Amino acid sequence: MTNTPSQTRLTRRNFLRLTAAAGVTAVGGYALAEYAPWLDTAGQADQIRQPVAKEGTMPTDLKELVRYATLAANGHNTQPWRFALGADSIEIRPDLARRLPVVDPQDRELWISLGCALENLLVAARATGYSAEVTYPDAADVIRVQLAPDTSQASPLFDAIPRRQNTRSAYDGRPVAAADLDRMLATPLEPGVTLRPVTAAGDMAQVQEYVRQGNLSQYGDKAFVAELIHWLRFNQRAALAARDGLYSRCSGNPEVPGWLGRMFVAGTKPGQQADADAAKLASSAGALIIASAGDNKSAWVRTGQVYERLALQMTALDIKSAFLNQPIEVAELRTQFQTAIGLDAAPQLLVRYGYAADLPRSLRRPVAQVLI
Repeated sequence: MTNTPSQTRLTRRNFLRLTAAAGVTAVGGYALAEYAPWLDTAGQADQIRQPVAKEGTMPTDLKELVRYATLAANGHNTQPWRFALGADSIEIRPDLARRLPVVDPQDRELWISLGCALENLLVAARATGYSAEVTYPDAADVIRVQLAPDTSQASPLFDAIPRRQNTRSAYDGRPVAAADLDRMLATPLEPGVTLRPVTAAGDMAQVQEYVRQGNLSQYGDKAFVAELIHWLRFNQRAALAARDGLYSRCSGNPEVPGWLGRMFVAGTKPGQQADADAAKLASSAGALIIASAGDNKSAWVRTGQVYERLALQMTALDIKSAFLNQPIEVAELRTQFQTAIGLDAAPQLLVRYGYAADLPRSLRRPVAQVLI
């Protein structure tokens, strides 16, 4: 769940310099093909986010719950999940072919992603006429949701699911109103999971320094950069072909040919990336750390639930958010970060928040592709 494409500082000025070097004719021909009207990423992203379809008074088809689950936050937009449908149950299983062995060697963020999908599924189930009982992955690598017909419960969080996104751009620096911050901090937690706000200038400076150290470590690692590039989609054609990964426009960057984007990201200097993320944190209203007493699969799933719940609450309040997980992803920094911030529990996610314009929505794979 690393903050990604925008962190490469692929600005329009740099893009123009690169395209000039690459040759105006070649890039011009690329642009004409790439902006063809039949390449409609926005339309495809909207289609997967259509309101739930219901027939009569019967509970929603389980596939619709899966569709809403797939709109959850997840690392690098790898969508590392599979779903098995029963007559009255849904199982969420990890798709290990989509794991991130460099940035997430213990699959910690993978299971957090599954927890985010679980939370979306539960919110959608309650809103569309189901009660749910969850079995966590203590004994087996599967999350099981047993469903039963119930009275539907309208919720602003349900309405927020199609609108939620990780907004990786710089924010406008405005503080969040006290009443809205109180609502964010009142987000219901899961057993063992805590939510720690970071708003004081000194604490923010300390978090900023750890984010900087994390960037220097990650962008100095060729394996990390190679893994990141594998999941980047530099143009519409690549994004529509894969329907996963990190599409450049979703981070506020221009589209470029794949070879040009890969060359640019591979040449990103660690210090350059550190400066970019430091500026983004400085533009934010504040940050939040989600931590857990346990550090196992069930704790990670519950962490994902709390994060998604919080993200939906922020979306309902028109507050943007994005991950800056570098101090937690770099193993040698994680314990240092925990001690420096004064946490009694293991840090799992670092989230910045504030106000910014919407960015294009990311794509998701069709439900048929994630069903077992």
